[in-house]
Amino acid sequence: MIRRPIQKKWRLLLGVLSVMILLLLYTLVSYVQHLRNPQDSTIPAWSQLKDGVHKIIEINPRSDERWIVVDSKATAYRLFLGLFYGIAGAVILGLMMGCFSVFESLLAPPLSLLAKIPPTAALAVFFVMVGTDTNMFVAMITFGILPTLAQSVYLSVKEVHEEMLFKAYTLGASQTELVWNIIFQQIAPKIIDAVRLQIGPAMVYLIAAEMVVGDVGFGYRIRLQSRLLNMNVVYPYLTLLAAFGFAMDYLLRVIQRAGFAWYVNEK
Repeated sequence: MIRRPIQKKWRLLLGVLSVMILLLLYTLVSYVQHLRNPQDSTIPAWSQLKDGVHKIIEINPRSDERWIVVDSKATAYRLFLGLFYGIAGAVILGLMMGCFSVFESLLAPPLSLLAKIPPTAALAVFFVMVGTDTNMFVAMITFGILPTLAQSVYLSVKEVHEEMLFKAYTLGASQTELVWNIIFQQIAPKIIDAVRLQIGPAMVYLIAAEMVVGDVGFGYRIRLQSRLLNMNVVYPYLTLLAAFGFAMDYLLRVIQRAGFAWYVNEK
């Protein structure tokens, strides 16, 4: 039956099973590859991955630093800063377009156009405009997520029923109170959903920029180690990126359930 709910324990079991299947498939592919070439490093065995993890977490004799620490700090700082500016700008622009027809006519066309430009294709533009330091990484993320996210906020505002606005005006609500207490409260959980969908693209833009001009960070380390065919280092870094993105997504879902239970129950 379509959309028939299943018990929570079965949902958890199926989720764990899917991960185990992926791990089993990787083990099988790695085993077959090492039968052909015992020295292969493109699909490392679990013992090779263990060595790679040790290399990541141990102090590097050349730099006297732990790769995982310095790279995590750099990438996390750039990602959170870019997401902050992108989300803040998108919410403001989206609310303005959804609430006022003048801003809708003024901002909707350029944002729709900018949303179709891949930030990775505009790397040269970012080099010229903001340089190659932290500002470039932040600008990449902000430019990458803001147009699409602003359009999502704008469409969510448009979905707020007119009856609610008329009732608020009848009860004497000011324009500011209407935007904050009625419109924003109604669209806030939808904004969280939209932000969840932008985490992946934001990480793609950041990693791509770090691969090109970074001197520290996950993208820089992946590029450097992949050139040396140290895939036992690359794969753990990819796993950490996936875990980091999953943790952010899970945190947003927790916030959504805690602050907007009515929306979660309706879904």
